[in-house]
Amino acid sequence: MGESPAVRPSESDKEREQAVGHSKAIQPSFLFPEAARFPSTRYQGSKAKLIEWIWGQIADLDFETCLDAFGGTGSVAYRLKQAGKSVTYNDILKFNYHIGEALIANSTVRLSLQDAQTLLHPHSHTQYSTFIQDNFHDIYFTDTENAWLDQTIANIGQLDAPYRFGLAFFALCQACIVKRPYNLFHRKNLYVRFADVERSFGNKASWDRPFEEWFPIFVEEANQAVFDNGQVNRALNLDALDVPGDYDLVYVDTPYIPKSGVGVDYLDFYHFLEGLATYNEWERHIDRKSKHLRIIPRPNEWTDKNRICAAFNRLFDRYQNSILVVSYRSDGIPSVEELIEIFRRHKSRIRIEHYGQYKYALSTNGNSEEVLLIGQ
Repeated sequence: MGESPAVRPSESDKEREQAVGHSKAIQPSFLFPEAARFPSTRYQGSKAKLIEWIWGQIADLDFETCLDAFGGTGSVAYRLKQAGKSVTYNDILKFNYHIGEALIANSTVRLSLQDAQTLLHPHSHTQYSTFIQDNFHDIYFTDTENAWLDQTIANIGQLDAPYRFGLAFFALCQACIVKRPYNLFHRKNLYVRFADVERSFGNKASWDRPFEEWFPIFVEEANQAVFDNGQVNRALNLDALDVPGDYDLVYVDTPYIPKSGVGVDYLDFYHFLEGLATYNEWERHIDRKSKHLRIIPRPNEWTDKNRICAAFNRLFDRYQNSILVVSYRSDGIPSVEELIEIFRRHKSRIRIEHYGQYKYALSTNGNSEEVLLIGQ
């Protein structure tokens, strides 16, 4: 598997999983290295815990090429890669794209211990920006942590290959998320980390553990995920409707719009990571009217209850020659029945599978069922 960082805090794997609030997805071995496994994830809406159920519903379908059109964490794309498929990962957010490059498109490249350690220290020949320090005081991280982030993203930017950049960037993003209350960037709440109160969520030890300790841990997780499945795999950063090419199967997991009508906006939840991915352009995209300095919202039909049905119709039309597999929630907008009606305009055979009740992290809705729609 190549050299990878071995620096770890003293806590056990079980303790670390409890600290971040998620357990690792169980990854069976196939024809590929047993040591290769998908990293732990703490991303809102991740399918990591459902992946074996999803794979069980589609394993018998006849397909070789596939597109994960709304790739997110990459857990589904990674599982398809494990199955020996030729996988195209796509996500409209730049930070996710870099993670897709590292975990899906990348088959052989890893970061050495020396690479990782070099990224943690200032370089005399590098002129460092103070953008995060100047703009994000007392919002997400401490002043010292902000200075470290300015330094480290500059160091990562000097890596000479996209996959090496992607691996390091994955580690940086995960380190940022694990140190955040709720694992999100949706509000200005650094104070939560230091308030002397009883806590019913989170883990203060994880929040306060230095970036310098978390970063090598997540580099190692990324390194352990790298494997070659003998196929050409790639990562794209496009709108799902603009992805070029034809695919035997297209997997769709759009943002969730609950009955309240307010959709899950991943750019709002993870704008800080998107800013890191576009560091040199970040300043001109900041919404100065927001207390937490989010990125200016972008019109998105996938989070708009009035446009979502038309968006699904266009998506199904674009990939009407592919097997369509849609992950959905039973209480979403549109309803499952409405979505099936849209499906029927494009597919003659539709299969519906129910996982049963499933509650995502941070969700207050325990009555929603996970549903898989398969159209051929």
